[in-house]
Amino acid sequence: MHITLDSTTATDVVTGIRFPEGNRWHDGRLWYSDMHTGEVFSIDPATNDAPRLEATVDGQSSGLGWLGDGRLVVSAMESRTIVAVEPDGSQGVFADLSGIESSLVNDLVVDAVTGRTYIGAFGYDLYGGEELRPGPLYVVEPDGAVRLAADGLVFPNSANLLPGTRTLVVSETWGGRLTAFDIQPDGSLTGRREWAPLPQGVTPDGSTVDAEGAIWVCSVDTGEFLRVVEGGEVTDRIDAPGRCAVDCALGGPDGRTLYLATADSYDPATTARTRAGRISAVRVTVPGP
Repeated sequence: MHITLDSTTATDVVTGIRFPEGNRWHDGRLWYSDMHTGEVFSIDPATNDAPRLEATVDGQSSGLGWLGDGRLVVSAMESRTIVAVEPDGSQGVFADLSGIESSLVNDLVVDAVTGRTYIGAFGYDLYGGEELRPGPLYVVEPDGAVRLAADGLVFPNSANLLPGTRTLVVSETWGGRLTAFDIQPDGSLTGRREWAPLPQGVTPDGSTVDAEGAIWVCSVDTGEFLRVVEGGEVTDRIDAPGRCAVDCALGGPDGRTLYLATADSYDPATTARTRAGRISAVRVTVPGP
């Protein structure tokens, strides 16, 4: 498949938001962060109901996940914490990285097998114009204890566990590659290797894995969504000309709807003015895991 994202190929699910991040399909609903407002929403795309506000964190929000006890966790980027949302809607700090990490924390993934959470950090002050430095990936235990899992990643971003394996694949945005690790029983990461080099200029941001173990990667700078298999072959491509391709998730009743998050800019000052972010839906052949 090679298509251009427009009104003839896709259906808009959400519009008028600033910077849609953290796309997840969970309990029959599409969940997402509006990063530049700190808000987290969910929506049932099968209805005409408006998005439901699930949580708001101070500053910017990014990755979403669910702990073993069912609580929603949200990456609160500026406070460098992971916030847990209780069933009654109240919030508390689940994990505090502020004492060990000075840069903004970013996307996260929860390992459904162990309940551990993996979360990356920028590694430098992107918005302040600081020179690029590699960033870390942390592992958070189910009790909220944090330790370093890997370092030296070139802007670690989204991560996926490949179905049927104990392999974690991490996007390195400014590194232009997907990097794999083996997850050990204690949550530590070993066997670091390049899982897939990406085409020249591709800057992987959000991503999602399908049932065949291929990964849909969003290239924020080049405005495209690529389905990539191990080794780097691109099997499918969706172009979003003039847009930042931010995140994606597979979902819907049969798992074959790919939800694509785009925005006109990743600059908060711009998105505050334009509110041109949206999430669109296209149909694909291979479902989510």
